[in-house]
Amino acid sequence: MPPEPEFRYKQCLLIRADLKISCGKRCAQLAHAAVGAYEHASKDDRRAWFAEGQKKVVLKVPSLQALYELKVIAERQGISTALIQDAGLTEVEPGTVTALGLGPARSEVLDRVTGGLSLL
Repeated sequence: MPPEPEFRYKQCLLIRADLKISCGKRCAQLAHAAVGAYEHASKDDRRAWFAEGQKKVVLKVPSLQALYELKVIAERQGISTALIQDAGLTEVEPGTVTALGLGPARSEVLDRVTGGLSLL
């Protein structure tokens, strides 16, 4: 069996656990977060992350307030962010904040921000 690769970069995708939304809606919101955060990342971070295989980690956040707090902390660390608001056409009210994308960025930097969160 080949050794497990070492990922120096990753992207963290955070979803609100307090929203009652379907699995499909969660997936769509997380996809929006991934693309949005990628677009705001530096060219060097994007290239390094892409070359390694684009590792992504999906985590749950207990509340809207916690999501906003993590966004501020990440931005202070120089991590790209993308806060996702739903259009409200299907399951939630228009403008509902559902997800947050972070990175790609160095794994150890993201771990300082998201290390206390649980996997989805």
